[in-house]
Amino acid sequence: MTHTVHPYAHRLGVIRDWKSRWFSKTPAEYRQNVMVDSTVRRFLKKRLRGMYVTSIEIERNQKNVRIIIKTSRPGLVIGRGGEGSVKLIKEIEKVAYKVPKAKRLPVKLDIEEVRSPESHAPVVAYMVAEGLEKRQTFRRVLKQTVEKVMANRDVLGVRIALGGRLGGAEMSRSEEIKRGRVPLQTLRADIDFTREVAYMPYGVIGIKVWIYRGDIFEKPETAPRAEARTVRANS
Repeated sequence: MTHTVHPYAHRLGVIRDWKSRWFSKTPAEYRQNVMVDSTVRRFLKKRLRGMYVTSIEIERNQKNVRIIIKTSRPGLVIGRGGEGSVKLIKEIEKVAYKVPKAKRLPVKLDIEEVRSPESHAPVVAYMVAEGLEKRQTFRRVLKQTVEKVMANRDVLGVRIALGGRLGGAEMSRSEEIKRGRVPLQTLRADIDFTREVAYMPYGVIGIKVWIYRGDIFEKPETAPRAEARTVRANS
């Protein structure tokens, strides 16, 4: 009772699929794959900050590792003539091979373009962080962001929470704004959730975003996939 459950994990197997998809035969291999995935995700989160990335998915087989990056600005990731994606593949391989006993598998990179970025929590959270880092007042940032999100026809509800030394105050506090419905207990509700951090001169401000995009009644394998443009860059 009273435990907070992550909205994504809460719906795994119901309307959500795992973001890392692979199979391991031994506990040692499982442990190693988890360490590689965690290392790559931490690197990409830092490396692709500001490129409006909505999700990073990892698929692994015996021959290669496939990383799917979903972003609303694929041009920033791909670069001119595909130079950015080729460079990113080399950086990912370099980071992954540093993990002890990691298998040296070639990395394949798929970059998918996401439509209507304002309906995805990671993009909205970065918009809030960007506004705070530009020294705008937090109340103004919250109101403007909520209005942009609710203007999207796919969104039925949004909730944004901030925590930290808001406005440079000596004592930290939390502020929250909400519009529409955000039914966290309904398993078929399509809730997108993320955490982000705004780096300020006087400390760090934490950001949480919940976005409700309606209910999903189909099973994950039969649900229609969102239209996306995929660009592949192989090492």
